Amino acid sequence: MLSSKEDALLSKENAQQPPEGLYNASVVGCRDVHEDLRILRVQLDEGRLGFIAGQYTTLGLYVGRPSAGDEGTSNRMATNSPHLTKRAYSISCSMLNSDDELVTVSQCPYLEFYITQVHPQQDDRPHLSPRLFALTVGERLYVDRRAHGRYTLEPVKPDDTVILMATGTGEAPHNAMVAELLAGSHRGRIVCVTCVRYRRDLGYLAVHRQLERRYRLYRYVGLTTREPENVDANRPDYVGKQYLQDFVTTFELDARLGEKLDPTRTHVYLCGNPVMIGAPPRSAGAGQQPKPAGMIEALQRRGFRMDEPGRRGNIHFETFW
Repeated sequence: MLSSKEDALLSKENAQQPPEGLYNASVVGCRDVHEDLRILRVQLDEGRLGFIAGQYTTLGLYVGRPSAGDEGTSNRMATNSPHLTKRAYSISCSMLNSDDELVTVSQCPYLEFYITQVHPQQDDRPHLSPRLFALTVGERLYVDRRAHGRYTLEPVKPDDTVILMATGTGEAPHNAMVAELLAGSHRGRIVCVTCVRYRRDLGYLAVHRQLERRYRLYRYVGLTTREPENVDANRPDYVGKQYLQDFVTTFELDARLGEKLDPTRTHVYLCGNPVMIGAPPRSAGAGQQPKPAGMIEALQRRGFRMDEPGRRGNIHFETFW
């Protein structure tokens, strides 16, 4: 839900129309998983965006100039000129259409985005996400007509095992990849694991469960960190906080696969929180790892290699900030 301050600022901005020709797409669908999690469908005015499952593009909305007398508005904000506020979002996929048939991103007439609402700090203007949450069907926005990123299934072979691991909305590109793999009759095992705070944050859970029932080699795992069984040690069903790193180091992932994780024929994809991913800084020396340890270090200990400039590994990652 938007705060009264956010709502007031957005109302002022909506009264100032964007320059003609700035917007090139319309909202054709939106589903609020809950007040801070939204699935947004957008259709371009002309043609379709050419992209590969796993890539991202940019969404934008016009931000009008606030009045210098706006309550709670800092001088910095008051002097900002009108501009297009933009942010990169990975392209998600519904995976099943309205007839419950498997559908890939290339078969959808719309682009789907999985968005978390980021609430602004005190005395700061709303970010882009509250504006995206305020959109309704038929309203307009900007979409970059170029797709970006090398976070794709390009290195995967038909018999490889594919592990897709994400935090929160980091599963957006994985949804597109899952549909692509299943539609292409991928022969290897596919496991998608998403870590969230609460089960209600698993916005695509019902769809993944349907896919599990239809495809023998597909598994979906939702991990939580703040449910009662994660934090109350006195509960009979207590499991503690479930993190992706633990899922690998305790060999729980192997158990879900039904076999030992084999780096010679497995690709692991990591998307979301950079702390979870744990990519070494580019300035770090050889072998130097960030603290606390992330997924990359846990996987390297089991024989995996991460992507590096000029050399493809079998750990592929995309950070969200």
